Amino acid sequence: MTPVVLHRELASRVPELPIALIESYASSATPEYLDAYSLDDIAEHLQVIRQWGPLPLRLRISELRPNLFEVHIAARDYFSELAVIAGLLAAFGLNIEEGYLATADRYIIDIFQVRPVATRRFTKPEQEEFERELLRLIELLADHRFQDARARLNRRLTEVIGILPTSPTVLQPVEVRFENLRGASWTTIDITASDTPGFLYAFANALAMRGITVYSGSIKSREQHVHDRFGVTDRHGRKVTDPRGQAALRMTTVLIKQFTHCLSSAPDPAKALAHFDQLLDKVLEQAPGGIVPTFLHERATLDLLARLFGTSDFLWEDFLRAHLDALLPVLKEVQSPSARLSRAAWTRALRRAVTVAPSFEQQKLALNEFKDRELFRVDMRHLMDSRRRLEPFAQGLTDLAEVILKETLRLCQTHLARAFGTPRIATGRACGFSICGLGKFGGRELGYASDIELLFVYNGAGETDGPKALAHVEYFERLCQEILRFIEAKQEGIFHLDVRLRPHGQKSLLAVSLDEMEAYYSPAGLAVPFERQALIKLRWVAGSPSLGKRVEALRDRFVYGGAHWDLTAALELRRRQAAELVPAGKINVKYSPGGLLDIEYAVQYLQVLHGARHKSVRSPSTLAALRALRRLRKLSLADETNLTRNYCFLRQLIDALRIVRGNARDLVLPPTDSEEFIFLARRMGYQAKHWRMAASHLQRDIQQHMAQTHLFFRSRFGRQA
Repeated sequence: MTPVVLHRELASRVPELPIALIESYASSATPEYLDAYSLDDIAEHLQVIRQWGPLPLRLRISELRPNLFEVHIAARDYFSELAVIAGLLAAFGLNIEEGYLATADRYIIDIFQVRPVATRRFTKPEQEEFERELLRLIELLADHRFQDARARLNRRLTEVIGILPTSPTVLQPVEVRFENLRGASWTTIDITASDTPGFLYAFANALAMRGITVYSGSIKSREQHVHDRFGVTDRHGRKVTDPRGQAALRMTTVLIKQFTHCLSSAPDPAKALAHFDQLLDKVLEQAPGGIVPTFLHERATLDLLARLFGTSDFLWEDFLRAHLDALLPVLKEVQSPSARLSRAAWTRALRRAVTVAPSFEQQKLALNEFKDRELFRVDMRHLMDSRRRLEPFAQGLTDLAEVILKETLRLCQTHLARAFGTPRIATGRACGFSICGLGKFGGRELGYASDIELLFVYNGAGETDGPKALAHVEYFERLCQEILRFIEAKQEGIFHLDVRLRPHGQKSLLAVSLDEMEAYYSPAGLAVPFERQALIKLRWVAGSPSLGKRVEALRDRFVYGGAHWDLTAALELRRRQAAELVPAGKINVKYSPGGLLDIEYAVQYLQVLHGARHKSVRSPSTLAALRALRRLRKLSLADETNLTRNYCFLRQLIDALRIVRGNARDLVLPPTDSEEFIFLARRMGYQAKHWRMAASHLQRDIQQHMAQTHLFFRSRFGRQA
C-alpha cells in the first residue's frame, strides 16, 4: 500500500483529524507496520490523538497472549523521546519482540510487542507504575530537562541490565545498510544483528546526541536475532547521503550494538554507556573513513571498556577523558603479558623524552606528559586485572614515582648549577643530597591517589661554587622548591608530593641537614614518639646513595636502637584518631577500629618491639614485615594469613572509594542502604542477581575483616587498644 493510498483510506476513517497530521503519519508507516495491522487498526492507532487530554501522552497496555503484551504509546514529539521510551521498557525488564514507530506531525505513535525477560513479570501494578514513570519522564522532556530524564531512567535501567542473561563470548557481526529511496523524506538504516539488552536505548541516545532524528521504524526480534529498520534525517532535517556521514553512522551503530553486549561487566552500566558514547566521538574524529580499529570489535576489549567507563564520573572526567588519544593504543598494549615496563626501560624512555626538549620549561612539560601517560598505563593495567592484586599495582606505581623523582632531581640540579654551581662542604667535596620516601611510598605500597611522602636531606653546611654563591641552607631550599614545582599534580589528586612529615613540620625549611635530622630524632630531640614511629617507613629513593645509607642508619638507630618505647602513648594516639577523625555513627576505612591503621600500627609496634634483635623485620613494607614476623614466630601463620588478607581487602576498598570520589582523604563508607554503597560493591567486583544482595555481601565482608582486625589488635596489645 502506497502512502497516498494509506492517506486516502485514513482520511475516510478519521476525517476529524488535520490533513497534514494524517499525511505525515501515512508517509512514516513502514511496510512491516502495514503488514502487521489492518486499516481499521491503523486508524484506531491514529485516532488516539483525537481523544487527546491534558496529559502529554496516552498509553494503552493489553495482553495479547500469556506473557506477551502490546504497549501502545502516543505522545507529543520531544527530543530524545525514543531513547526514554526504549530505556523505560528495558528498565522494566521488557524485551521488544516487535515494534513500530511513526511520526504524525508533532506527535509520535509507537507500538511495541514486549515480553518480560528472565523471571520478570508485567502485572497490573507494574503496568500502572510503568505509566506513572513514563508520564514523569515525558514531563521532564517537555520541560527541556533531558539530562534529568536520562539520570532518572538510568538508575532503573542499570540494575536490570546487570541481571539479564549473559551475552556470547564471541561477538557476532552487525550488518548495516542504507537506502535513500526516491520520494522518501529520510534515509533508511537497516540493521541485522544478534539481540542485546538496552541496544535501542543506547542507539537512540547516540542518534539524538548527534542530531539524528528518527521518524519511523520497525523492530523484529526472533530467536536472539533482530532486524531493525529506522527512517532518519540529519540535524538539518535532510537525508544522510554523504558517504562520510553514512560511514560515521554505520560505525556508531556497530560499536554501540557490540558494546551493549558487555554492559553487565560495568559497575555502573549507565555511566559506561554515557562515556562510551563520548569515546565514539573521538573515534569518529580519528577515523573519518569509518574504519574502526580491529581490536575495538573484540569482546575482551569492550568488556574492559565497560569496566573502565562504568567505574566513576571522576575517573572519566579527570583521567580517562584527558587521555582518550592514548586510550585505544594503551588498551591494546596492556592486554599483552609483556606490557609492563621495567624501571630501566622507563628511565631510558624518560631520558629520551626530556633530552630533546629545548628548555627547562619544555623539559618540565615533557616529564609531566610522560608521568601522566605512564601512570595512566599502570592504573589501566590494575583496573583490567580481574584479581586486582595489590602488590604488582603498588610496585608499578612506586617504580614510576622513583623514576620520575630521580629524573626531576637531575634536571633541577642541572638547572640550578648554571647560576649557582655545585654545593660543596668545607673539605671541597660535593655536598650530598638525598630524597627519602615515607609512608606508602617508603613502603612501596602506593595505591590509587596515594600521596608521595618525601623527606629531603643534605650532608651539611657549606656554599655553592658558581657565579652566584649560595649558602647550602638557601640552595637546598631552592632545589626542593624546584622539585615540588616541577612535578605537577592536583592538590588532592594523583601524584601529589607531600613533605609535611619533615622535622618541625610545615613551618620549617623543606630540606634538613643530616646533623639536624640526627638532633631532632635523637632520644633527647624534639621529635614526638609518633614521628620516630613514622621513620619505620623511611627508604632512600633518589640522590646520593651514600648519604641515603647514612639516613637509613639513623632510622635504624632511633627506631630499632632498643631505647624505651612508650606503647601506652602509642595506643592512646590510636584511640584519639578513632575518636576524633571519624564522624559519629560513620565508618572510616582507615581510622575506625579495625581499619587499615590497626593493621599498619600493629605491625609497626611489633617491628619496634623486635627490630633491635632481628634485622629481618626492619622492612618499610607492611606485608614484608608481616612475613618476617611470622618467620620469627612473633606471629602465628593464622594471624599473618588473616592480617594479610584483611590488609589487601581494606586497601582494595580504599582504592574503590578514591577512584569514584577523586579524593584521597574521604574514606568514610557511604550508608549501606545507599546507591553509592551498591556501586561501591560493583566496583569491588561483587556480583549477584540483585545488586542489593551484592551490597549486603560487601557489608558482611567489611564487618568481618574489620572485626577480625580489631580483635587481633586488642588481644595483642591489651584492652586499652
